[in-house]
Amino acid sequence: MKKKLVMIGNGMAGVRAIEEILKANPDMFEITIFGAEKYPNYNRIMLSPVLAGDTTVEDIILNEEQWYADNNITLHMGKRIKEIQRGYKKVIAEDGTEAEYDNLIIATGSNPFIIPIPGYEKEGVMGFRDIDDCDAMFEAAKKYNKAAVIGGGLLGLEAAKGLMHLGMEATVIHDQATLMNMQLDSVAGEMLRADLEGQGMKFKVSTLTTEITGEERVEGLKFKDGSSLDCDLLVMAAGIRPNMGLASESGIYCNRGIVVNDYMQTVTDPSIYSVGECAEHRGIAYGLVAPLFEQAKILAYQITGQGLKSYAGSEVSTKLKISGVDVFSAGDFMGGPGADIIELMDKVGGVYKKIVLEDDRIKGVVMFGDTGDGPTFFQWMQDGKDVSELRSTLLFSASGLGDSGHSGIDQATAMADDTIVCGCNGVSKKDVVDAIVKEGLTTRKEVTACTKAAGSCGGCAGLIDQILVSTLGTAFVESEHEPICGCTELNHEQVKEQIRNKKLTMVREVMSVLDWKEEGCQVCRPALNYYIGMIWPEDSEDDRTSRIANEKMHANIQKDGTYSVIPRVYGGDTDADTLIRMGQVAKKYDVKTIKITGGQRIGLYGIKKDDLASVWRDLDMPCGYAYGKALRTVKTCVGSEWCRFGTQDSTSLGIHLEKQLDRIWFPAKVKLAVSGCPRNCAEATIKDFGIIGVDGGWEIQTGGNGGVHVEATELLCLVETADEVEQIAKAYLQHYRETGRHNERCAPWQRRVGLESIKALVVDDLESRKTLAERLDIYLAGQARDPWLERIADDAAMPEQKVFNEYRTIEIKEIH
Repeated sequence: MKKKLVMIGNGMAGVRAIEEILKANPDMFEITIFGAEKYPNYNRIMLSPVLAGDTTVEDIILNEEQWYADNNITLHMGKRIKEIQRGYKKVIAEDGTEAEYDNLIIATGSNPFIIPIPGYEKEGVMGFRDIDDCDAMFEAAKKYNKAAVIGGGLLGLEAAKGLMHLGMEATVIHDQATLMNMQLDSVAGEMLRADLEGQGMKFKVSTLTTEITGEERVEGLKFKDGSSLDCDLLVMAAGIRPNMGLASESGIYCNRGIVVNDYMQTVTDPSIYSVGECAEHRGIAYGLVAPLFEQAKILAYQITGQGLKSYAGSEVSTKLKISGVDVFSAGDFMGGPGADIIELMDKVGGVYKKIVLEDDRIKGVVMFGDTGDGPTFFQWMQDGKDVSELRSTLLFSASGLGDSGHSGIDQATAMADDTIVCGCNGVSKKDVVDAIVKEGLTTRKEVTACTKAAGSCGGCAGLIDQILVSTLGTAFVESEHEPICGCTELNHEQVKEQIRNKKLTMVREVMSVLDWKEEGCQVCRPALNYYIGMIWPEDSEDDRTSRIANEKMHANIQKDGTYSVIPRVYGGDTDADTLIRMGQVAKKYDVKTIKITGGQRIGLYGIKKDDLASVWRDLDMPCGYAYGKALRTVKTCVGSEWCRFGTQDSTSLGIHLEKQLDRIWFPAKVKLAVSGCPRNCAEATIKDFGIIGVDGGWEIQTGGNGGVHVEATELLCLVETADEVEQIAKAYLQHYRETGRHNERCAPWQRRVGLESIKALVVDDLESRKTLAERLDIYLAGQARDPWLERIADDAAMPEQKVFNEYRTIEIKEIH
C-alpha cells in the first residue's frame, strides 16, 4: 500500500523535490500538493521578464496541470493550509479541505520583506514576489506615471526595469552606496549603475526612507537627508523572510527559518521535512535556486530510503543578466587589506574582472560585462586548483591559451567536462554535450527542455549557447545569432519569440515595440509579415506593403515590365475544357507566349499589369503561386493508373496533396513530387518533400533541392497509406514553417535542425505529428477566405516604375 505524502507549497524547490522523489521511486507515495496561489508550479525567477513584457505567465509555467495528472498527484491550487495537526498527521486548508499524511513536506517559501516605514499600509505599496504582484503593477501602470522601488538588489533593479517597460518613470532607492552590494564590489556596482542610468533608470543611493506620504494612496516619499520624491507606486524589494508562521504555530522549531538537519528533516518531527527558502540549515536560509535544488535531491534520497546521503550546505555563485548586463560573483570577492588581487578594467568596452587569490588558489571572483569564464573560475575555486602558471593570462581567458583570446567557442572547448554550467540545476558541460549529441538538439530551448539548464535564472544561457556552438559549429551560429538585417540586432528566433510573447500582430507594431532602427527594409519587412501570419493565423491581417510586387500581383514580373500568369494545374493533370478556356484567355488578352513550365503547368507570358485581375477572373483557376515563398508545384508521374511499372497511384495522391496545401506561405518556396515507383520519373529525390511509391506503401524523402546548389533528399520514413503520407507532409511542412528562417529553403533548414530531431517530431511522436498537422489546418482555414483576387486591382494601381524597382531591389537581394 502506498504511503501518503502531502506537501504544503507548490513552488520551485518543493516541486523539484517531488520530481526527484518520482525519479527515485515513482510508486512509493500517494502525493497531494496544496498551493496558496491559483497557478501550477512556475519559475518565480522569471517574474521580471513577465513584468517587462519579454515573456508571458504561460511561458514561465514549469509544470503544467497535466504533469500533475500524469503523475497521479492531487493538486489543490488556491488553497492555503491554515493548520497542521501533527498528532493526527493531518493538514487542514482554509476552505476546510483536509489531507492525511505519513510524511509531510513544508515548502512554503518566503515572503517579501515590507519595511514598516510610517505609511507602509497605504494603497499602492506592494512587494514583488508573485504573479499577482505583476498583475497589480500592470494595472497601476495604466493609471499612474511615477514609480519608486526600495531596494537596489537584483529584484529591485528588475522591478524598476519592468516598470520602465510599462511606461513609468522609475527611481530606485538603496540604503547602500553600491548596487547589488551582496553580489558586486564598488567598481562593478558603479559600472552597473552607469549602464542602467543610460537606460533611463534613476537612483538615490545611500538613502534611507523615513516616511511614505499621501492620504489613502502613496503620493511620495521622505528621506532621512531631508529630500523627498513624488511617486504613485512604491515597490518594496528589500529582501525576503522565510515563511515559517504555519510551522511555528504547529510547534515545529523555527529560528531564522524552519530548522532542519542534514537530511532535510525538521529537528522537531522526523516525519516532517522542509525544503526551500523557508528552511534553515546550519544557521543559513538560502535564497538562491541552486542550493534549494541540492536540498531537494537530498530530501528525495532520504524520504525514499535510498541511504544516508546528507546535505552539508552549499557554496554558491551568482551569474545573472540584469537589464541586458551580465554579472557574475562567487566566494570572497571583496578581498581585505593585503589580499592578492588580479583586476582587469575596460571602461570603454564595459568589462571588469577581479579575482581574489590566496596561496595561488581562487577565493573569490566578481565579473561585469564579460562573464563567460565565471563557471570555470567557480569550478577551480571549488577544486582548489593551483592557478599560479595561468596568472598572466587568467583574466583574458580561463583556458590560459593566450592567442585563443576569450571567444565563446574556445571557452566552451577548454572547459572541463565536469564543470557545472547551470548551478541552479546542477547540470555539467558533459550533461549538455551528451544531450546535444544523443538527442540531436540544436537550440538553447531544446537543451533547456532536455536538461533544465538555463531554465531557472537564465544566467547560464550564454554559456549554453557557447557549448552549442563548440559542439555543432556553424549550424548553431546561423540559427541563433545572425540578425535579420541591419535594421535590428535581433535574430530570427528572437523576433519570432517576441512576436509570440507580446502578441504582436502588425508589422509596424513589431518595429515599434522591438525598437527597429529604421522603417524596415526589403529583407525584414517580408520576414516580419510572414512570422506574424504564421504565429497568429487567426488574429492578424496580411500587410500588403510588406510584400514584394510579385506576391501582390500574384504574377511574375518579366524583364519588359509585363507579367506572367501561371494558374495551378494540380499534379500536371488537366482536361480539354480547361485547355480551351486558357486558349480563349490567351487570345482575348493577346498573350505573346504560352509555355509549358518545368512544374507541369501552363504559363501565359506578356500580360499587362492592368489586365491581371481580369485575366485571373476569366481563367477561373486557382493561383499557382509561381512567384512566392509558397507551395509551387506537386510534380507527378502517371503512376499505376497508366504506367506498367507503377506500383502506386502517384497522380491521385499528388493532386490531393496539392489541393490540401496550395494556399500556404512558407519561409521559402516549396516543391513536392510524387513518383509512382522507384524509377522516380517525377524526380522526388531533389524536392523539398518527395514521395516514392514502393511495394506495400510509400517512401518519404525530404530536404532536397534542384536549384543552383543541387542536393539529394534524405529518407524520412516508410509508410503504408496515403493518409499517413498526408499527415506527415502537413506535420513536416508546419514544423518547417514554425522553425525555419525567412528565405531559408528546406534543405539548409533540415541540415540545421537535424533529420533525427525532425523525425522524432513528425514521424515517431504520433501526438506531436497530429498537433502540427492540426495547426496547419487552422492556418489553411483562414487562407481559404483570403480575397487575393479582389486585391490585385488595388495593388495594380501602383505606378509602373515603382513596382518594377521594388521588385528588382528585392529579388536581386534574394538571388545574391
